[in-house]
Parts: sequence; structure tokens; C-alpha cells
Amino acid sequence: MKFIMFTIAFIVVVGLTSWYVARQLLGPAKLDRRRRYIAISVIVFIVLATPVTVIFRGFGIENLAVDVMAWFGYTGLGFLSFVLTLLVIRDSIRLLSAVVRKIRKQLTRWAAGGNDNFETLDHDRRQFLLNSVNTGILASAGVFTGYGIAEAKQIPGVKEVPISIKGLPQDLDGFRIVQITDIHVSPTIKRNFVEGVVDVVNSLSADVVALTGDLVDGSVKRLAYDVDPLKQIRSTYGNFFVTGNHEYYSGALAWIEKVRALGFTVLLNENHLVTHGRGRILLAGVTDYRAGRFYRSHQSDPLKALADAQPAHVKILLAHQPKNIFDAARAGFDLQISGHTHGGQFYPWNLFAGIAQPFVKGLHRHQNTQIYISGGTGYWGPPIRLGSPSEITLLKLIHT
Repeated sequence: MKFIMFTIAFIVVVGLTSWYVARQLLGPAKLDRRRRYIAISVIVFIVLATPVTVIFRGFGIENLAVDVMAWFGYTGLGFLSFVLTLLVIRDSIRLLSAVVRKIRKQLTRWAAGGNDNFETLDHDRRQFLLNSVNTGILASAGVFTGYGIAEAKQIPGVKEVPISIKGLPQDLDGFRIVQITDIHVSPTIKRNFVEGVVDVVNSLSADVVALTGDLVDGSVKRLAYDVDPLKQIRSTYGNFFVTGNHEYYSGALAWIEKVRALGFTVLLNENHLVTHGRGRILLAGVTDYRAGRFYRSHQSDPLKALADAQPAHVKILLAHQPKNIFDAARAGFDLQISGHTHGGQFYPWNLFAGIAQPFVKGLHRHQNTQIYISGGTGYWGPPIRLGSPSEITLLKLIHT
């Protein structure tokens, strides 16, 4: 029922948005009937393609045709998003200009003693300017989409983040944790991208590799081949995984077993002690913040993740969503490592990413607990990144 309601809401919201875009662009354009129908058909396809592909995958229909539809649907949504943003900017400027003109006209009338000699643009010239601006909007949206796709599809660069820990033992100074997160292997992210990520990770001499959820969007049957390169990841003390919300959309139990087969230790509200010289790190992991809605036994619980924990110099929590920070701080963790937000992924939606999460990206502190939120290694939905680059994160523990 929730899925049906979400699908309806998606179609309504995206449909209304697309209607606004079509009305603003097709209305002033002098298109013949055939071209107008083609334009409307393309917009309708973009609106319906994404929910249709999600429904197909929900019924186990996963093939090349569905993947191609997903590609066009998601890319189209990204393009329409840029068009909508530019139209809103255009209309805001037009509204402001209209107000300014009205004020100037009124002031001119008063200064002239009631005579109105204020020049106005004729209809044809106004129509020409409007169509020129609309053409510029479409061209700009196309450029943004192309650049965003190129940015999203490249193998992420390495972002080094020093984490200062008070009282950190000298043996743990420089301890290297490599984080990858939100890869979202899917119809638009395949094996070659995963292989590129693995190559970068293996070049970083990680002590520990942390995969903090949202590995996939799809079933094990469809995506097993694409994630298999992850079994080649090397680290000194092991690779660790916690579930994200998209694992639960894609069959979490099957994916947990698959990730274990790839050589990762899956931490489901559990912990693991890492000993490095005379230093000890308690590495704990929780299920996704909303996992309890799918399986009651998967209720996310940082305090439970400390059960039977051995003494350690540093306590680190792997948690997909930044929202876990409040419970993590109460449980006494020194550091939480998260993903989920994608840093907003692309403009202008990065401006709204903080509505649902306490932190969006980067290093922050809540009470005595630090939290680092990665901008994400892959992307979700539109294969676009703009203003929020993807990353493979190298976290270095620093003695202070």
C-alpha cells in the first residue's frame, strides 16, 4: 500500500511539474500539431518511465529493455529538473521586472502630471524575446545535463579527511579507514564502474574498508555479476558493511548473504574489535535507520551494537543515515561514519537535502561525537552530479 501511495504521489507531483514546464515552453512556441504531440509524448514518457521500471522490477521483470527505459526516464527527469529550475528563475525575474516597470510607470505618470508616455514593448517583440529565452533555457538545461552525466559517470576521486581523536594512542595515529557508500549499482551503474572503484580503494592501503549502505538498486539475481568485483577489495583488518535503505527495497536478506559472500563482515547492530599494535578500535555497525519498518529484528540500535563490547581506545559507528548521530552520541561513540545524502547530488536539490537530515556532508560534531557524511560514491535516480562531486573517502585518525 505504501508503495502504491508513493507511486501515485510521484506521478502526481512530477506530472504537475511537467505540465508547468510544457505549458511554459510549448504555449509560446509556434509548433505544428505533429511536433507538439511528439513533445507532449516525450514528456509523458519521462513522467511514466521511472515508476513503470520500478513496478517491473518489483514483479521480477529485469532485462535490457527495462534498463534502457530506466536510463531514458532518469535522464529525462534530470533534464526536466534543470528546465524547471531555469523556468522558475526566469519567471521570478519577469515578476520582479513587472513590479519595477509598474512602479516606474506610476512614478512617471505622477511626474508628468497624469500624462503616461511610458514606452512598452509591442506583442511581437515580447513574443520573440520570450521564445529566445525559452530556447536558451532548453540549451542550458541540455548543457547542464550533459556535464552532470559526465561528472556522475567518472570514477570518484579520493577525498582525504583527517579525524582528530583526543587521547588517541600513538599506535593508532594515522590509522586508515576507506569509506565507500551509496554506489547504487543499478540499471545505470554497472560492473565497469564497480571495478574502477575497487582499483582506487586498493591503491589506498586501507587498514579497514567501510561500505556504509545503499550498494544496490535491484535484485541479487540481476546485479550479482555487477557487484562481484567487490570481492577483490583488500585491507589489512577487513571489509565491513552496514545496510542502507535501498537494500531493504531490493531484498535485504538476500543482499546481506551476497555481501558476506563477497568477503565483507556485515554488522547488524553488532561490533568487531580491531587491534593495531597496542591500539584497539571498536568498530560497530547498525542497520539502516528505517530498517525496523521492514523487519522488526533489524530495528536500528547503536546501543545494542555495543553489546558485549570489549574495551577499546576508540569507538566508531558505521551508520548509513546521519540521523543515527543522536543515539550514537548518547551511546558514547567517538565517531560516526555515514552516507545516504549524496551531498544533495545536483543543484538545486542539494539546497534542500538538509531538510530530512541533521547534517548533509562533511565533518561535524554533535556533543562529544564527531560525524563524517560522505557525498557518496555513485548516484541515485538521474545519472547526474552537479555541485556535489562523488568521492571515495580516506579517513585518517590523528592523535591530538
